[in-house]
Amino acid sequence: MPRPGLRTRPLRARILRGLATATAAASLATGLAACGGGDSVTAASDGAASDGTVTVGALSNGAGKETVLTVAAVPSIRAELPKKVRDSGRLAIGVGALPAGFPPLAFVGTDQRTLTGSEPDLGRLVAAVLGLKPVLSNATWENMFVGLDSGRTDVAFANVTDTEQRKLKYDFASYRKDNLGFEVLRSSTWDFRGDYRALAGRTVAVGRGTNQEKILLTWQEKLRAEGRQLTVKYFPDNNSTWLALDGGKIDAYFGPNPDIAYHIRQDAGTAHPTRNAGTFSGAGATLQGLIAATTKKDSGLARPIADAIDHLIKNGQYAQWLSAWNLSNEGVDRSLVNPPGLPLDNS
Repeated sequence: MPRPGLRTRPLRARILRGLATATAAASLATGLAACGGGDSVTAASDGAASDGTVTVGALSNGAGKETVLTVAAVPSIRAELPKKVRDSGRLAIGVGALPAGFPPLAFVGTDQRTLTGSEPDLGRLVAAVLGLKPVLSNATWENMFVGLDSGRTDVAFANVTDTEQRKLKYDFASYRKDNLGFEVLRSSTWDFRGDYRALAGRTVAVGRGTNQEKILLTWQEKLRAEGRQLTVKYFPDNNSTWLALDGGKIDAYFGPNPDIAYHIRQDAGTAHPTRNAGTFSGAGATLQGLIAATTKKDSGLARPIADAIDHLIKNGQYAQWLSAWNLSNEGVDRSLVNPPGLPLDNS
């Protein structure tokens, strides 16, 4: 997720606008409001058990599939931790989901107190590998970074995109692709397959002022130069977009992949279910954008966190975590410490 003011606000705004009238999401937003109006709220429940079991997708009101995973601590990875963190017995995890959350990534569950979503769930899994108790706190996006800067928070799991600008202050351990996606009706036979030429003759909706609009308009210009047409449509909110998709007024919606993953799950039992017809890197054609656990620079935490993620990948729990949140198409083969990020002119 890019810093606020660029791609972050449109992505989060689109997700939140789409939640406005969704029954499930309405209860989630209510739950967040119940946590209080401050800038930082510590979750009343960390969602982890003392026996190493972690329930992912818990209390998600249909946004995730509840799955119980057993994760044993790995002494060799735990030994990599800075002594201060290891001796504390806890991992302070920051989540920047205030004020209203963004399913399926991070929001307050149906008990109106537990932080749920793909991001806090991965934080719990990593803490289990490290043999630490996860202590989660919810904050506004900006104050999540304040927590990292002050040392109050050890690591942020909050859909943070790895960028060269951020690497001046933070270290990263990647865990998910930063993707955009195409949502189509399940009955559609069209697929993107990573080639903009597949969009010729199609009508696609996109949000104004977003990174995906910039990419889509670039493809439109390329097709026009080749004598072919791509029609781009705009709607005031996600609900209007989905109605247009249901009614056949557009062929596809191009938006943030997690946003689409959430809607596909919510729409599965309706008369017009949808599916994902392909993804594209949010960083563009020349770089695969990456979402990463974020730690204070030179804190010594990025490497053990990356090794913990690699352990989860090797043992299959990582794939189960992704599947629980319908995000399997954003999986990575390994966690990288400070991989190439969005360049300074696009971060």
